[in-house]
Amino acid sequence: MMRAAVYTGRQRVTLEEIPIPEIGPGEILVRVETCGICHTDLKKIEHDLLPPPRVYGHETAGTVVRIGDEVTRFAEGDRVCLFHHIPCLDCFYCEHQDYAQCRKYKKVGVTAGFEPAGGGFAQYVRVMDWIVQRGVVRVPDPVSFERASFVEPVNTCLKALDKLSVQGDETILILGQGPIGLLFTALARRLGVRSVCTTDFLESRMEMAERLGADHVWHGAQSDWMDQMRRLTAGRGADIVIVAASAPEIVTEAITASRPGARIMLFAQTAPDEVFELRGADLCAADRTLLGSYSASLDLQEKSAEIVWSEDFPVEKLISHRLPLDDLYEGIKLARNPTAGSLKLMVCPQW
Repeated sequence: MMRAAVYTGRQRVTLEEIPIPEIGPGEILVRVETCGICHTDLKKIEHDLLPPPRVYGHETAGTVVRIGDEVTRFAEGDRVCLFHHIPCLDCFYCEHQDYAQCRKYKKVGVTAGFEPAGGGFAQYVRVMDWIVQRGVVRVPDPVSFERASFVEPVNTCLKALDKLSVQGDETILILGQGPIGLLFTALARRLGVRSVCTTDFLESRMEMAERLGADHVWHGAQSDWMDQMRRLTAGRGADIVIVAASAPEIVTEAITASRPGARIMLFAQTAPDEVFELRGADLCAADRTLLGSYSASLDLQEKSAEIVWSEDFPVEKLISHRLPLDDLYEGIKLARNPTAGSLKLMVCPQW
């Protein structure tokens, strides 16, 4: 038996003893060492998007403790991190590299039991054969499991930046400096973007943005931050805006802060009931492009891992809380309603 934080209904997560998953041919069993709390999991728990019971958690790193027949790429004791979605590579969407829209990609291949849902908020996960083939990444010995849990979220950010075709001589504005917004800030700096600008409402997050290399950091309630943005850009506005927070008015802010011809990326707008208004002319007549990006890209697995393995990429600075499974729901509430000093919350199921 093992311990798991089981989603049992809207805004309900209970700590339970459940069977350790059995594995079949081509599969592996991984002991979960760390799993980051992601806002995608929060939305599923709070909005009751999928029927219970399930065990969520998908930013998972751990140790292989059992291998099934026909597994040749991994052995017991290997340190790994996991992607829970992998595309088929044969369908229309895969041919167009829109992997997240592949029907097989939408099927989760990592589970702690029940209907597959990631499973990282448990002590062990079963990794299914198609994930073993393409979605398991070895973690080098010097790299911590905590750092390895960032490979999947870094991949999702890189995918969005790739879609934006970011150029070095541009000004990028990132609205929201939660864990994902801060990853965007660090990656934009790493890519050599000329000017990295950010906004947030928490002083601690603004300070972290500065530590990660943001050139300009503004408080979201500061009345003149948009005027300052325009002065920096000769009155034009940002070349690129990434919306890394969720609020009804934030998309309008993104458009207003951007220049004509800008690219605007919606990254945090994944809740099915989230609606916003905009004027068509603000896009059409101003030649702005509105983009969306969801989940990770198979093509960026190696690049995202290389970045996370780099000691000069400061992902561990983002971890503010390390939690046992017993405290998971308190962590979920904190992630939903962050306080001064709260950033990335990391679950450690073996505690």
